[in-house]
Amino acid sequence: MQAQHSQTTPAEFEFRGSASEYFGIWIVNLLLSLLTFGIYSAWAKVRTKKYFYQNTYVAGRSFDYHATGVQILIGRLIVIAGIVAYTILAAIPLVNLVMLLGLIFLIPYLLVRSLRFQARVSSWSNVRFDFEGTWGSAAANYFLYPIIAALTLYTTWPFVTRSIQRFHVNGHSFGTTPMSFDSPIAPFYKAFFCSALWVIAGIVALLAIVGVNASTLGAFRTLENDPGDIAALLTVLSIYGFLILVMVPAVIIYHAMVRNTVYNYTILGDGHRFHSDVSALRLLWISISNAVVIVLTLGLMLPWAHVRRARYLANHTIFIPAGPLDDFVGTVSANVSAIGDAYGDIEGFDIGIAV
Repeated sequence: MQAQHSQTTPAEFEFRGSASEYFGIWIVNLLLSLLTFGIYSAWAKVRTKKYFYQNTYVAGRSFDYHATGVQILIGRLIVIAGIVAYTILAAIPLVNLVMLLGLIFLIPYLLVRSLRFQARVSSWSNVRFDFEGTWGSAAANYFLYPIIAALTLYTTWPFVTRSIQRFHVNGHSFGTTPMSFDSPIAPFYKAFFCSALWVIAGIVALLAIVGVNASTLGAFRTLENDPGDIAALLTVLSIYGFLILVMVPAVIIYHAMVRNTVYNYTILGDGHRFHSDVSALRLLWISISNAVVIVLTLGLMLPWAHVRRARYLANHTIFIPAGPLDDFVGTVSANVSAIGDAYGDIEGFDIGIAV
């Protein structure tokens, strides 16, 4: 019999899934999605989320995911219909302008719906989460503040990140227990400067490599190759090198450090806290090695990579209760549209809190 956790000692997160077990789910999801021309992908998403949620434990109790494939599919079909209609009507200049202005209001609404849907279909110990963020806050955080940051040459981007995370966390609740987040700006600037240092070092290294290659360009003049074509090739390789070797690692480092800050300054109810001690460089190594293994195995090791990352993040996250865990009560309704969630899937951007 599993022990009841009513103590106030820290409870570590743990991921109990395995790569071999998830591989069976993943390969079936992939094959059925291909055979149904993508229709089954809605159910595939539910199966995947259920597996990772149900294998993530805190104090001996697992999370769960309650959405259905039908919910996800209907939401996606509505969004796809909207995209098709927009594409057709965009040929009319005046209508296109009106629709573009409409998107400024629609996108924040869909972001809030997405966060609310994800919260209400998620639970821990049979208690549902909820999200009550507002359209105005979403619009400010995703439209207004990034524009202001751009005007400052992104030197104020840490303020934008902190505001977005505050919007996400403060809008969430666990049952009837609210969550709150606030922190000094210093940890966000620390993450920002560490990422910036990586970018600067990467640019210097790439410039050195390009300089060496440029110095040998004259050797190709004696061959039949066109030096102009070679220079163009070097430019393309430099751009890809900058994105893969500089920007992607910088983003991983930034997100890892922001994750620690968000968890360490988040409060659940009256004093329940979290702690995260993810190493940015370790997470970077996991991400890079995962990518290399996935490429070398033509994608077959993708389940292993996902499980490896999930286990690392879980092993470096702790819940610190301020009272008995059994005191958490309350549920929220799961009867919410999946339209917002579908928009996030199709557009391919992550709108969740730092995880």
